[in-house]
Amino acid sequence: MEPVYLHGYRYSAYTRIVRLVLLLKQVEHQTIEVNPFAELSEAYLALHPFGRVPVLTHGAFKLFETNAITRYVDRTFTGRPLQPQGAAALARMDQIIAVIDAYAYWPMVRQVSSHAFFRPFLGEHSRREEIETGLEASRKVLSFLDDVIRRGELLTGRDITLADCHLAPMMDYFVRAEEGKAALSRYQALQRWWDHMSGMDLLQATDPFATQALR
Repeated sequence: MEPVYLHGYRYSAYTRIVRLVLLLKQVEHQTIEVNPFAELSEAYLALHPFGRVPVLTHGAFKLFETNAITRYVDRTFTGRPLQPQGAAALARMDQIIAVIDAYAYWPMVRQVSSHAFFRPFLGEHSRREEIETGLEASRKVLSFLDDVIRRGELLTGRDITLADCHLAPMMDYFVRAEEGKAALSRYQALQRWWDHMSGMDLLQATDPFATQALR
């Protein structure tokens, strides 16, 4: 099999999404650490002209953008499919992922988790107003996801899809902040989903703060 390399930043939620998909599909791969906040090499910019992460290479094939990568991996490699059957279920999965990208990532990760957890972890200055703004914006997202689960459409914990892989790294960052953990607890269906997901070996194996996450 042609070699698979994942270029990404260990603290990137989007890099972790791809790692989850690769592990679920049991794809042998190597990770190459790339810090998008540092000066990037010309070789990396040839892979990703916008200088972000992640990038997947599979032999001579090169691909960036997380959603394109995860779908490529699911279509290319054997194993249980991570996209549901049927137009409606597939559309719902796409909708959930789009909602996460558009409305969840910034408030949950870049505001709440970054300022309540990650910046203090690095010894950097954080701003309380960013946490409060992020919590307010997160409520609508959490409510939407909780409703999806209550309807039994996706995020059920029974059949893992790309939507689960997309949400889990965001939620993991969110609940590392005590404020995020408290916010999630108000949504019982979504909390049950997270209790199930967070106990999975794959989540622990890709924990960016654990040494095994880079293997």
